[in-house]
Amino acid sequence: MSRALVLALLAAPLAGCSIIKTKAINMVGDTLADSGSNYATDDDPELIAAAAPFGLKTIEGLLIQSPRNKGLLFAACSGFTQYSYAFVQQPADYVEAQDLQKATDMRAQAKKLYLRAVGYGMRDFDVELPGFSEQILKDPDAALARTTKKHVPLLYYTGAAWAAAFAIDVSDASLSVRQTAMEKMMRRALALDETWELGSLEDFFISWDAGHASAGGSMEKAREHYLRAKALAAGKRLSPDVTYAESVLVPEQKKQEFVKLLTEVVAVDLSTTPPEQKLANVLAQRRARWLLSRVDELF
Repeated sequence: MSRALVLALLAAPLAGCSIIKTKAINMVGDTLADSGSNYATDDDPELIAAAAPFGLKTIEGLLIQSPRNKGLLFAACSGFTQYSYAFVQQPADYVEAQDLQKATDMRAQAKKLYLRAVGYGMRDFDVELPGFSEQILKDPDAALARTTKKHVPLLYYTGAAWAAAFAIDVSDASLSVRQTAMEKMMRRALALDETWELGSLEDFFISWDAGHASAGGSMEKAREHYLRAKALAAGKRLSPDVTYAESVLVPEQKKQEFVKLLTEVVAVDLSTTPPEQKLANVLAQRRARWLLSRVDELF
C-alpha cells in the first residue's frame, strides 16, 4: 500500500501530461488491486477498520481520473464489500442490544456501501464485457455465460455485496426482484472455481440455502455446502463453522452442537493458521464469542 500511496501523490501534479498521468494512475490501480493481502495478514481489526476508509477514498479519487481502470474498479468492489461486512454490518449486530438506533443506522450505512460495491463491480464487468450490467438484469444466464474462471473474484464480491444489501433490507423491492440474478452470479462463480479462496463460495451458500427454503434451498443443502467448505478450508479458515452454527444450528435449535462447534472455533490457536487468513480468522473468533454469549437468547 505504501508504494500505491506514493504513486498517487506523484500522479497528482501531472495534469499537464495526460498520458504519463494515466500510466501512473494505472500503476496505482494494479498495486491497489493486489494490496488486500496487507490487510488480510493483520491481527488488529480496529487498526484495519480505521485505515481502510482512507484507502477506499483514495481508490475512488483515482477512478475519477481513470474510470475504466479494471484494477481500481476491482479494488473498489472488493474493498467496499469487505469493509462493509467486517466493520459496519457485523459491529451493528454487536451494539444492537445497547443501542438499537445506532445498529439500525449502521445497517443502513452497510447497505449503501454494499450497493456502492455492486456499482463498481458492474462497471468492472462492463469494461471487459460491454453491456453486462444491463444483460445480467434481463437475461442472467446469457450474461454469465460470457464469464470465465478469471472472473470468479469479481463475480464473488459483486454477487456477495448484492445479496448482503438485500439481506439487510428484504423489503426493498428493487433488490427483491434481483434475487435470481444474485444467486445465479454466485452459482456461476462456484461452478467456475469451487476451490477459490479455500472454498469461500461454499460459505455463501451455507447461509443462502438455509434462508431460502421457499426458493429451492434447504437445511440439507446448506449442510452439504458446509461439509464441502470444511473440506476445502482444510482447517485454515474458521468462518465455515461460524456460518453453519448461526445459519443452520440456531434455526434447528441444536444447542449442544452449536456450543461445541463454536467453543472449538474460539479455542483455535491462530498461529497455526495461514498468515493470509489471520484477519478473517480473528473476526470469525470474535463473532463466535459473541454468539456464545447469546446462547440463552438463541435457544
